[in-house]
Amino acid sequence: MLRFSEEAGRLRFEVKVQPRSSRNQIVGEQDGALKIKLTAPPVDGEANQALIAFLSRFFGVAKKNVQIVKGETSRYKSVVINGLSSETFLQKLN
Repeated sequence: MLRFSEEAGRLRFEVKVQPRSSRNQIVGEQDGALKIKLTAPPVDGEANQALIAFLSRFFGVAKKNVQIVKGETSRYKSVVINGLSSETFLQKLN
């Protein structure tokens, strides 16, 4: 079961990133986190930048509204997206 929370127009959820994949894609849920494969390597913040760009495109929000608030150097990250409702979040994932 995917864990997320919504408060004051901000949606927060956990992500597990798998860098150096063949393509950028959401592959499902793992331990309550959204599992995302990224083509970028985990070097010099490249995977974090790729994650922000991917999520902004996928959910249709500006890059400035997507923040990694925890786990900058980890595969497991907490992400906050401003201006994304839980309804829209769930619709886009289905």
